[in-house]
Amino acid sequence: MNSINEKVTTPLSPWRGDGGEAPDLIIIGAGPGGYRAAEYAAKQGLKVVIFEDSDVGGTCLNVGCIPTKTYVHSASFSEARERMANVVPQLRAGVEGILSHPNITLIREKAVFGKTPLLSEGLGEAPIIIATGSETKWLPIEGANAPQVVDSTGLLNLDMLPKHLCIIGAGVIGMEFASVFHRFGSEVTVIEFLKECLPALDSDIAKRLRKQMEKDGITFNMQCGVKQIADGKVFFENKKGQTESVEADVILMATGRKPRTEGLNLEALGITLAHNGAIPVDDNFRVTTIPDGSPSGIYAIGDVNGKQMLAHAAEMQAMHVVNHILGKPDGIHFDIMPAAIFTSPEAACVGPTEDQLKEQGIAYECKKSFWRANGKALAMGETEGLLKLFVTPPSEGQGGGLILGCHAYGAHAADIIQEVAVLMCRTTTLSQLRDMVHIHPTLSEILHAATE
Repeated sequence: MNSINEKVTTPLSPWRGDGGEAPDLIIIGAGPGGYRAAEYAAKQGLKVVIFEDSDVGGTCLNVGCIPTKTYVHSASFSEARERMANVVPQLRAGVEGILSHPNITLIREKAVFGKTPLLSEGLGEAPIIIATGSETKWLPIEGANAPQVVDSTGLLNLDMLPKHLCIIGAGVIGMEFASVFHRFGSEVTVIEFLKECLPALDSDIAKRLRKQMEKDGITFNMQCGVKQIADGKVFFENKKGQTESVEADVILMATGRKPRTEGLNLEALGITLAHNGAIPVDDNFRVTTIPDGSPSGIYAIGDVNGKQMLAHAAEMQAMHVVNHILGKPDGIHFDIMPAAIFTSPEAACVGPTEDQLKEQGIAYECKKSFWRANGKALAMGETEGLLKLFVTPPSEGQGGGLILGCHAYGAHAADIIQEVAVLMCRTTTLSQLRDMVHIHPTLSEILHAATE
């Protein structure tokens, strides 16, 4: 393989100041992982160069979790669009402010290995963090290129509320938009290939949430495979092998996301991708598929490594990588990663599902509590919800009762699960949680009730 240096003739000078000093860290991508890494590294005294050829803030801020949450917390479609138009630029300006730190140089262009000067000459002198995020994973369905078929970005850019929205996929994106657009007044139909929605969520919790959404008026077609999109209709095969169709003026492709690596020219480094298109990394997020003799100080964080496709995971991976570069230990528990789904009611989880515990042969006990038995939930009129707390049985050493995980759906479930995540990071037991005072009346008492 030719050396990378042979492919570049342009100088390095455009980004450098008068002193011509080289950077201590190079970052590709200014999403949650990239800008967090830049901010943290700059505060540690490192000189950082960060590349971004689109809006800073990444998918989450511009077309993902932040715009979606403005929809979740808006009463109408028109209000949601107005709030999104205000919130997103405000937060983007905040990221611009972060990247204006004197130790950070933002280069607004696409970074390409072997073709961008800073990623060619002198490669290997400064560590590089790849934080390019992810993009929509489109299913190869006949007719998927029809104008009424959109991804989440396209749906957020609609200026008119669809009369009938058909959603392909009942993962996080599909379920959140199903809940939101139904509340706005759209007729919503969801088509899902799997037996149940939200596979990362405990199946009992997921089923109850889906049933509640069905009760509210959303139509679900589970165990159905989409075959074709034509003439404003989605044709699918149901679980009995029969062909059905649903008519829709807007069709949302919500079939997941894939790592964004196209155009980076990773082959110039000899990097090979995993079967899912992700950049393979080790426990310190250092790229593992670089051939001997190539630069080794290359890391990949966030969605592009395919480990945990969550904005908060990217941020914590960013901190860990900077710590690793600086030789600073930290105590981040990447195996304890809470997540939330902002449907109505919302759902959240941390740790394994009950099915996973059974499959792995892990001994456990399941403690349950219900929103309908909580005073605050009754006062709020939010009585739909269930919490499942998984702990080790008394026979399992140290008195048992070690918290293994928690899955829940109901009002403010994400806040309750966050408390559990903190307790798990501190290896808390059921008896210790039982001895912790919880304010009355609050929804957090639902967690405490599970200890009784």
